[in-house]
Amino acid sequence: MPVRPAETEAELEAHLRGICFKTGPPSRLGVEIEWLVHDARNPRCPVAPDRLHHAATTLRALPLTSLLTFEPGGQLELSSLPARSLTECIDTVSADLALVRPAMLAMGLGLAGHGHNPWHRPQRVLTAPRYDAMEAYFDRWGSAGRSMMCATASVQVCVDAGYEEPGPLGHGRRWLLAHLLGAVLAAAFANSPTSEGCPTGYRTTRQVVWSQLDPARTLAPPQGPDPRTAWVDYVMDAPVMCLRAEDGPWHAPEGLTFREWVRTGVPRPPTQEDLDYHVTTLFPPVRPRGHLELRMIDAQSGEAGWVVPLAVTAALFDDPEAAERAYRIVKPLAETAGSRPAPRNPLWRRAARGALTDPELHAAAVACFAAAQEALPRLGASPEVLAAVAEFTERYVARGRCPADDHLDALYAAEGDLTVGKDSQ
Repeated sequence: MPVRPAETEAELEAHLRGICFKTGPPSRLGVEIEWLVHDARNPRCPVAPDRLHHAATTLRALPLTSLLTFEPGGQLELSSLPARSLTECIDTVSADLALVRPAMLAMGLGLAGHGHNPWHRPQRVLTAPRYDAMEAYFDRWGSAGRSMMCATASVQVCVDAGYEEPGPLGHGRRWLLAHLLGAVLAAAFANSPTSEGCPTGYRTTRQVVWSQLDPARTLAPPQGPDPRTAWVDYVMDAPVMCLRAEDGPWHAPEGLTFREWVRTGVPRPPTQEDLDYHVTTLFPPVRPRGHLELRMIDAQSGEAGWVVPLAVTAALFDDPEAAERAYRIVKPLAETAGSRPAPRNPLWRRAARGALTDPELHAAAVACFAAAQEALPRLGASPEVLAAVAEFTERYVARGRCPADDHLDALYAAEGDLTVGKDSQ
């Protein structure tokens, strides 16, 4: 628990301002990948909590380089260390997966890449105080919080904040690019069209779930010339989700913002550690943690499906020519987004519902993927990565499709087969 004496409001704001954008040449890359854990023989059969806990204990004994954690609904997450190149990031995570997958299979468990659980209702299996408090907090806003916690999975790409000065690799430009490009990435990699076996009407149900949560902690901060100030104000004015306690449940007075907590000092004065923890309970589409966390991409199917969003995003952010092209491509989309912040603005809603069937998003995706494909050889991408990106581009982006469309096609084909079988009897 925190042991430091309380800091002043100005000191806490200065701390936030100093750590949100660690500027310098973009030289590090990371990825956090989540999967839904399912029974290997029957994915539609829920996995009992004791099996998940046994799996967690077994996997944590493996010699992994990445950090392994489990989300409240039992989703497995691997978080890479910051890598010096795209190739290093991919190789390291792939090596960890080569240990994790067979260990899971030996326990009768599999990993599925879906942005939202297509089979089951949300069911929480972790009972840590953080998740108890989070569930109670989000329940004030309806059922979306439990879906977010227990039924969603993503590919989260982490890129450096960039240089302090203006230019295609400057942190202000990259901050804006992340929010404009986010809708394109969400649409291109949409992979969650169903819930409890039924179509939801959206290609990325996961994105819809996030848009239904507490806006004070899930919407993007205001976009402007000074992202540091915007982020500091966003953090300080966000409601406190929980007050950590050594004994008993974690809770917070309803409506208490962190700024009010600092000014009142009730029920105890907050510390810098409290502020740092508060930041971990904020979930905007792009979160600055020194680097930029891009949080809008659905989990992808297949053993290496996560590689394509990682490679495309890295190319569009870390190659100067591709970054400049991507910015010019997506900047006009700001006019269609309107004044409402992501993910509740019209552009992100169109991405969630229609994905690349939307003409503007399709055109932007085609141009951005072309820029990424040209940039990847300059970043030293392997032939296997180049081939994976080219295959994804041809299969989905060029045709105005996304992975969700494959799931919908299979679902409707199965329904058609059942109808034909019924009519023939």
